[in-house]
Amino acid sequence: MSDSTMDTAVLGEKIVNVLKTIYDPEIPVDIYELGLIYDVFVNEACDVKILMTLTTPNCPVAETLPLEVEEKVKSLDMVKSAEVEITFDPPWTQELMSEEAKLELGML
Repeated sequence: MSDSTMDTAVLGEKIVNVLKTIYDPEIPVDIYELGLIYDVFVNEACDVKILMTLTTPNCPVAETLPLEVEEKVKSLDMVKSAEVEITFDPPWTQELMSEEAKLELGML
């Protein structure tokens, strides 16, 4: 494993840890466990792209949540740039939630 591959893996973990500090204001579970993060791409230049969705297209935080994700990820030392892309394909469903999130919300 090259240094850059290792760095991007480490950075990927750090990004996930940051994502787990961001909560959907309507649901007491972080956006990662909710399944709102579809993908995190990190290239060797430490540019980060996050593909995420929202629980609904007219989610009250549609404007602010992606910005919060971008700002918090950008605050990591190793990150050069961060971009969040919102997608509704596939649309979010409760199936995307982790077991932990379902347990937290009393769905299991």
